[in-house]
Amino acid sequence: MALALDACGYDVRALVSREASGARRAAARAGLKTLALGAVELGRLPTVELLFLATPDDALGETVERIASLPDARARVALHTSGALSSELLAPLRGRGYRIGSMHPLAAVSETRAGARSLRRAFYCVEGDARAVRDARRVVRDLGGRSFTIAPEDKALYHAAAVLTAGHVVALFDTALDTLRRCGLNERRAREVLLPLLRGTVENLSTQTPERALTGTFARGDLKTVLNHLRALQKGRDEATLAAYVALGERSLGLAARRGRAVPSAEEIRRVLRRALGAARVKG
Repeated sequence: MALALDACGYDVRALVSREASGARRAAARAGLKTLALGAVELGRLPTVELLFLATPDDALGETVERIASLPDARARVALHTSGALSSELLAPLRGRGYRIGSMHPLAAVSETRAGARSLRRAFYCVEGDARAVRDARRVVRDLGGRSFTIAPEDKALYHAAAVLTAGHVVALFDTALDTLRRCGLNERRAREVLLPLLRGTVENLSTQTPERALTGTFARGDLKTVLNHLRALQKGRDEATLAAYVALGERSLGLAARRGRAVPSAEEIRRVLRRALGAARVKG
């Protein structure tokens, strides 16, 4: 985030991490010459317009209390970047004169420079006090992103949708890699084989609704193929993979039905899916 903001002309005055050494490493990775502080040095924070709290969710409450304990406010607006938590977690800062809000990027960030580029074209969920929301939207515009707002009480549900789209897709892809490795391919070759399929699916979803983008066995209602899949998966004795296949298979049948065309053998497929999962749980 610091790198993305710096590229848009913002003056990043300080970076804070649990340890000052971590802040220095972060500044070096971003190529920023800025004040690097540890968490015990919050008293050295300069006075700025915006304070971003980008801690892990579990550390956010403690960080807020530490900032609220400072003798004076260090910013006019404080924004946290959590997707799951409401801006109300920053309420102790409101009592110290801050306007509070949240600004969560819908971006998959796993590396500094590529992540900064992603942040400059992402959607952002913003909510909070009117002044904080106004400033957050301005930052998003400057980053080249787009913003939307939801009710604070819906943050956890919103974030669950984001995790299903990003983190769980990665976990599902890893499950597919494991399954393909059982066929004798090494991980590098398995990735090479499956990634074009995943990219093609994302391209389909960019222009079509999920029900129209659905392809394959469940879209066609191929009962015999489903039975073959289940037998092969059951041999691996991996209940988690089988459970994922069954849950997503049932969801796929619902998608296929939403297209308005009858799916052959749909009810029978549902029965065999549930029977297979039930049998795996009994054995476990």
